[in-house]
Amino acid sequence: MFTKTRFDSLQLPDSIMQGIASLGWECLTEVQRDTIPLARSGRDVIGQARTGSGKTAAFGIPILERCQPTGSLQGLILAPTRELAQQVAEEMSQLQGGQGLSIMTVYGGTDLEKQARGLDSGVDLIVGTPGRVMDMSERGHLDLSKVEVFCLDEADRMLDMGFLPDILWILERTTSREQTLLFSATFPQEILDAANEFTNEPEFVMTNQEELDVPPIDLFKISIGRANKLWALGRLLVRMGEEDQCIVFCNTKRMVDLAVQRLEKHRFDVAGLHGDLKQNQRERILDRFREGNVRTIVATDVAARGIDIDGITLVVNYDVPSDIDSFIHRIGRTGRIGRHGEAWTLVSKDDAPQLGKIVATYNLSIDESEAPELPEGVDRDPVRKQDDFGENADVYGFVSIRLNAGSEELGSPLQIASWFEQHLRCDPLAIGDVRFEGETTLVSIHSSKLGLAMKAIKMHPFGSQTINAEVL
Repeated sequence: MFTKTRFDSLQLPDSIMQGIASLGWECLTEVQRDTIPLARSGRDVIGQARTGSGKTAAFGIPILERCQPTGSLQGLILAPTRELAQQVAEEMSQLQGGQGLSIMTVYGGTDLEKQARGLDSGVDLIVGTPGRVMDMSERGHLDLSKVEVFCLDEADRMLDMGFLPDILWILERTTSREQTLLFSATFPQEILDAANEFTNEPEFVMTNQEELDVPPIDLFKISIGRANKLWALGRLLVRMGEEDQCIVFCNTKRMVDLAVQRLEKHRFDVAGLHGDLKQNQRERILDRFREGNVRTIVATDVAARGIDIDGITLVVNYDVPSDIDSFIHRIGRTGRIGRHGEAWTLVSKDDAPQLGKIVATYNLSIDESEAPELPEGVDRDPVRKQDDFGENADVYGFVSIRLNAGSEELGSPLQIASWFEQHLRCDPLAIGDVRFEGETTLVSIHSSKLGLAMKAIKMHPFGSQTINAEVL
């Protein structure tokens, strides 16, 4: 049984304790409890822990404690992606409190010259991706021989992405390295073989069976096509009370920008938060959010990391996260300090398999729901609902409609198909199977023509018959 340990029992430096307090942490997770004392003693550590178990602090706290604000490189952390490097660097910056260390991210896709100037001006700790770290080393802006403590985060993903040769190249040049920390959710044999080459009698810590805490909040999902996700989001936002605050999660920076633009067009007071914003812009937005001057933030996972605001009562997954553990991080933003919280996930047909994986992984209970009704006093939707027949389509784009008449009234399948071709003025290939079920008729029509078909049925009789149709 996992016994909880408080951070204040570790006798950490005051600056790091300030950082921990600013994050609202009191007790260590299992991986932190088992690895921090080992790493603080200077031992090499190999830790097995999945995303969401608190492993950034597990390696981050010992690294921060041994580094000094000298402007000379002492620590290097490698991560597989720029997003993860950003997350790690942000958490490290918060954890250090007032220690004054210069922590810099080094990854591709950013201004190379600006990054080079930052390195040349002096840095204590680097969080980066292998390719750009190699590049900066070869250009002479980064002296790997100064690195005293090296950490490899998400080693199994590094292996999957083909980074192992790059990592070994970097390690060969860390000639002053005194300590190596390696964390991974799984340990393929290739990683274990490589680890034996560059670690010194490491301590293995296996905490992969640790259960993640799922907050006690109400979970709902709305099955809805992408075309109407904004309509459903509008209904969720318009029912918020005066004291409520909300985070809407999108998977990409572009989607954040689009959602903010569309919500503002419909007169919602929202702000967007993602990694392309400058630090001072992000801080201003978060300050406004904390003070209640803006009640809804639309954010990516990376940008929302570290947002711990007690007033958040609603989380909306506009996109289902591609990373399973991100779902738990997202919904954990609400239901804090005993407050009631809700998390709603908007699920298109394409999203359903991923949400199924998330539900199975954490054994979650998520209630299926329609979009909520408009609150009292609101007589029309803030965002208009659109016809979205694509969500009902099969893999070829066809949707079935049911006509409330059979062969006696409508004639043969060929006659019915010809009626649609004539009134829709469409290619015959847009009309699929026609079959009879009792006293009704099923017709498959390509989703691109379905709206026209429904209008044509209302406007034009079948011979002398006026019929009704419903989309299946």
